[in-house]
This record gives sequence, structure tokens and C-alpha cells, in this order.
Amino acid sequence: MEPDPGLHYLRAMGTIRPIGDHLREWRQRRRLSQLDLALEAEISTKHLSFLETGRAQPSREMVLRLAEQLDVPLRERNVLLVSAGYAPVFPQRSLSDPALQPARKAVDLVLKGHEPYPAIAIDRHWTLIAYNAVVPRLLAAADPSLLRPPVNVLRLSLHPKGLAPRIENLAEWRAHLLTRLRQQIDLTADAELTKLLDELAAYPAPGSTRSARTNVTDEYAGVVVPLRFVTDTGTLSLFSTTTIFGTPVDVTLSELAIESFFPADAATADMLRGAS
Repeated sequence: MEPDPGLHYLRAMGTIRPIGDHLREWRQRRRLSQLDLALEAEISTKHLSFLETGRAQPSREMVLRLAEQLDVPLRERNVLLVSAGYAPVFPQRSLSDPALQPARKAVDLVLKGHEPYPAIAIDRHWTLIAYNAVVPRLLAAADPSLLRPPVNVLRLSLHPKGLAPRIENLAEWRAHLLTRLRQQIDLTADAELTKLLDELAAYPAPGSTRSARTNVTDEYAGVVVPLRFVTDTGTLSLFSTTTIFGTPVDVTLSELAIESFFPADAATADMLRGAS
């Protein structure tokens, strides 16, 4: 595919950064030297240096090869292609698009199949996309303003008017969520997530709940951080796992994740099964 002259015009106007800047930024973000990346991509260090400084222009195949080695998200791979003068190759469609209906059906089946335990589907910005029948009962205590779409799961969890007052180990859970968010920012360089992190970090910080923790965390040897959520019928102790689509070729699917919560003790399992 030949470079689009219109893209070169946009670059000349300063609206598109040179491909070399993107490559260097992602390489540094992945903490790789030019030699490291060149060896992994099976190219010479000199050629990579020329690409980063703009002395050489990469082919579309080279852009995709380097993006693969750098584990660049699909959305940003499209940005790299445009910066190099090529058309994007990864489509981005709404989950309501007929082409993605099989994927949406799979998500709904996973959520439904996880009952009587809660499960949600979120996008790259932690926006609530779908959930199973258990979730609304847990969200009922939140201020209605936080439940108006689009609902951000992290904001809902940590906002003083959200679920935070119900989280018994809030300090521990807050630290866990903020760590996950920082890791996601480090991987994706997403500016919206950085803004979200700043917002969440500015919420009133709870005191330590170390003394209030049960032996559930000790039982799991620090491998997971249980969420201890207070309900009208008792305290639920839950841990979560994240499921993503394997080898997606659509931007939307690559950014979709399913958070499934499991009971961390027998009492929680009994309460959730009894409420179904």
C-alpha cells in the first residue's frame, strides 16, 4: 500500500508526529535498548537508529513487526501506521456492530455462566459495558449520579459517594486498584487513564485496614487481594480474575476485559448462592 499524500500533508502541518518519535518512545517505555529491539526484530541496530531519527522510512510490514515486538496496543499500532504514511489496518467497531455479535454473545454467555457470582465486562477506560444479574444488587448502595451511563468502574468503586463506604478493607483495595491502573498506563500510555488516576488519587485516602483484615489474605498467601464488601446480610469476601480475548484483530475486542469475582471463603459462597 502506497503512503497517502494527504497524511504527509497532515504531518507537514504538525498534526501527526513522525514515526521515529513513536518508535523511540515505545522502545524506551518498554525499557529496551536499540540493540535489544534490533535483535528481537531481526534488523540491524543501524537501520533501527535510522528509523528513529527519520533518516529511513519503514515499510508497513516493518512498522507492524516493530509494533509486535514492542507489544504496542492495536489502537496505537494504527497510530504508528498513520504516522508512517499508511492506512490503519485494525478495525474499530462498536460491540453493537453485526460483525461483532458473536463476540458480544460470547461475553454475555460468560457473564451469565458465572452466576451466582458477580461478573462485569469493561473497556480500556474501565467503562462498564455489561454485567450479570448479581451486580445490580451490589451497586444499589451507590449514589445514583455515579450509576448514570457511562459508568466508570474505578470511580464507582473508590468515590466517597460510591461503593467505598461499603468496602471494609478500602485502603488495601484502593492501593490494589491504583497499582493496576498505573501498570495499565505504563503499558498503554493512555492519556485518559492518566487523568483518571489523578482523579482517583485525589479522593480522600482511607486509614489503614491492616488490623481489620481477616485471615483470608493470609490464606491466599498474598497472591490475590480479596475485596471485603459489606452488605445488609453480611460481608462478602471476593477475589477477581481478568479474562481477555486471545489474539484479537479488532481494536474494540482487544480492549475488552471480563472481571469475574469468586468467593474467597465458604460463607461468601453460601450468601451468594442463597441470594440467587
